[in-house]
Amino acid sequence: MSELIIKDLQVSVDTEDGPKEILKGVTLTIKDGETHAIMGPNGSGKSTLAYSIAGHPKYTITGGSVTLDGEDVLAMSVDERARAGLFLAMQYPVEVPGVSVSNFLRTAKTALDGEAPKLRTWVKDVNTALEKLNLDPTFGTRSVNEGFSGGEKKRHEIAQLELLNPKVAILDETDSGLDIDALKVVSEGVNRFREQDGKGVLLITHYTRILRYIQPDHVHVFVNGRVAESGGPELAEELEANGYERFLTEAAV
Repeated sequence: MSELIIKDLQVSVDTEDGPKEILKGVTLTIKDGETHAIMGPNGSGKSTLAYSIAGHPKYTITGGSVTLDGEDVLAMSVDERARAGLFLAMQYPVEVPGVSVSNFLRTAKTALDGEAPKLRTWVKDVNTALEKLNLDPTFGTRSVNEGFSGGEKKRHEIAQLELLNPKVAILDETDSGLDIDALKVVSEGVNRFREQDGKGVLLITHYTRILRYIQPDHVHVFVNGRVAESGGPELAEELEANGYERFLTEAAV
């Protein structure tokens, strides 16, 4: 059983004018078998939540806690968080010139498991994962994200998800920049992951279109660094119909 518990998380970031508070007390619990969707306007703190959980040095935790299966995530280094079972699919995956996709994936798997996977079975596993995401086997010889299209970058993130097989996947706007075909392929990859036992998903998105393919159990509306409201899939439908105006108005009162 996996459980990611976020309690009263407060996060700030340094700016030219000094520290700026971004998250102002976020509380969420993602249990295994659950998919949580976070939606909200630009600047509401969605990506800050994702990167803070993952351990990005840009963000300073000023209060609250994050635990995974009872272990203190905030006390862990970035690599320890990954080994504990956290995975972040980035909104803007970075280029790593000179490092091939296949070497990158094998190095990551070795770091997680503490030993290198057997080469023969690993090559088969990689090729299978790439094929599921409509990526040619030669994709493995290319430098990580260098010259990749937006769709290739996001499909590569999901290939990592399949091969590294964490406990909890945090997906930061994985649907951004995808055409409808790529969106379906990426969604199918996420669904394969979450159908396994003991998996949780935290899905950050601006749009409801990905939620047509990845059915959330819970939807949370982020406004001004807080969870303004939580509900089921019907909350996403309300956002599709009416936007964020109601929540922005209530936050301003």
